[in-house]
Amino acid sequence: MTDLRDPRKTFGEALVAVGEKNDRVVALSADSSSGSGMSPFHDRFPERHFEFGIMEQGIAGISAGMASTGKIPFFVAIAPFVTSRPFEMVRNDMGYMRQNVKVVGRCGGMTYADLGPTHQSLEDVAIVRTIPGFTVVNPGCPIEIVKATHAITDHVGPVYMRLGGPKMPVLFDEDYDFQLGKGVTMQDGKDVTLVGTGTVLSKAHAAAAILEKKGISVRLINIHTIKPLDKELLIKAARETKAIVTVEEHYIAGGLGSAIAEVLVEVCPVRMKMIGVDDQFASNGPYEELLGLYGLQAEQIAETVEAFLA
Repeated sequence: MTDLRDPRKTFGEALVAVGEKNDRVVALSADSSSGSGMSPFHDRFPERHFEFGIMEQGIAGISAGMASTGKIPFFVAIAPFVTSRPFEMVRNDMGYMRQNVKVVGRCGGMTYADLGPTHQSLEDVAIVRTIPGFTVVNPGCPIEIVKATHAITDHVGPVYMRLGGPKMPVLFDEDYDFQLGKGVTMQDGKDVTLVGTGTVLSKAHAAAAILEKKGISVRLINIHTIKPLDKELLIKAARETKAIVTVEEHYIAGGLGSAIAEVLVEVCPVRMKMIGVDDQFASNGPYEELLGLYGLQAEQIAETVEAFLA
């Protein structure tokens, strides 16, 4: 049976763990502490947990101010409300001032499925990766969420980490070597490189298995850090397989596929196909059905790769 774990609960437990290791870690929320998995941190460190209500622009500034005193603030709330809503403050107070703030957007992509475009976040990676100095992390497995939480705590500088909402399958072992900025080759192959990230990494993983059964040799790469991108790994894959397909729960414009294309077009241009949401506001409804609507289920990804190679 597949081991499924709640990403928010997993993050909350990891936040407690880094809080125990480092007393400079503080948690800030915008009326969503329990929904963001931070109740255990509040219970363990009530003096280091701050609930502000719905004032994300203000929290962005407060987080930056706390970072300037040596604290390591984790500003956690629903993804569009920590990226789109306070973008100017994130850009200026955190990015421009190079403050050591960790912004965590939960229920990223379409995982806030029923509430529709106002609560879905399909542009967050695109807008945050334009801010100089920001690291952008998109874990694709509960084990990665834990490893990433520890890694971004140790990293000095502003970070945006994106989490999903529904339970995620475990894809890696507990001793998995997670490194910021380093992609992971999950399986080798020669016909095509399939690159996944975040909430739909498991769908890309399943699609690779479908394609292998059909005789298509797939190199599967996990890019958990979208900025800085593992250019060396991706250029090597492009040179050796001559075809790249990216899979992301994000707009095609500005996301993982765009970031990879920006690198390859200068160094090693190859044929590329980007699977994601095109130029439209996504619909609302059951999460798995939404993934199917935009071609992000494993069988659909496999069919797209087949057609692309043909």
